[in-house]
Amino acid sequence: MQHKIENKINSVGFRRIQMLLLCLCILFLSSTCDKVPYTGRNRLTLLSETTLVDMAAKEYKAMIAQSKVVKGTSDARRVEEIGKKLASVVERMQKHHRTTGSIPFAWEFTLVNDPQVNAWCMPGGKVCFFTGIMPFCQTDDALATVMGHEMAHALARHGNERMSQSMIAQAGGLITALVLDLEGPEQRELFGQAFGLAVNLGALLPFSRSHESEADRLGQIIMAAGGYDPSKSYLLWENMAKESKGTNVPLMLSSHPSHQQRMDDLKSHAPIARRIAHQYQSIP
Repeated sequence: MQHKIENKINSVGFRRIQMLLLCLCILFLSSTCDKVPYTGRNRLTLLSETTLVDMAAKEYKAMIAQSKVVKGTSDARRVEEIGKKLASVVERMQKHHRTTGSIPFAWEFTLVNDPQVNAWCMPGGKVCFFTGIMPFCQTDDALATVMGHEMAHALARHGNERMSQSMIAQAGGLITALVLDLEGPEQRELFGQAFGLAVNLGALLPFSRSHESEADRLGQIIMAAGGYDPSKSYLLWENMAKESKGTNVPLMLSSHPSHQQRMDDLKSHAPIARRIAHQYQSIP
């Protein structure tokens, strides 16, 4: 009798694994596996860009409704003016490469009164700068460095790729838990902690660092095509490094490259960015 029950339990577990594997197969078949046209890196995107853009638009609207938007100041005008200038570059880049599955950006540029040293560009072109980052953006080249970097994330669809990576990691965790037959809550908690850390160090965090480095290089191309000096972009991170006073997170546990690594990479890539940018510059 006990043997029959064990067989039934094993059969149920096997069917659950089959269903999860089937779902993964469906996701992969409906996904896009291609290259980032601007850098040639392979990428996998499981979600439609339209879905992400719709989600981002709703989040942006909710965030703006709860924030103190800064208008009419010189900083607010600079964010919008430089943003619009680089947005036209991004659109020319898409047109030049005839990016498959690309959708028109609906650009918006907002400065929010918040002390965080941060800025972002959502899928679809909703750009937000926090006042906390503006002391590091006193020159137009510095502001264009941040703007180009954030736009590069959206242009290369890093958000889609990041979410796809997380979906695969979660599915892998479920399958592994079923295979190991983790029944008790304490076992599942320990497994979740260990597997989560293993995934972060093994795939998700390094991938995020890859995104950041790619956005740095692509951002330099965007700013150069917009008429700004990519050889000055390293100065932004130099100033941030001075402000952080050596408080960098160890590289293995960080989602961003170190300040020094970024500065070195930006310095060496600046001449390349300037050369590539010529094909995206507007024609008088």
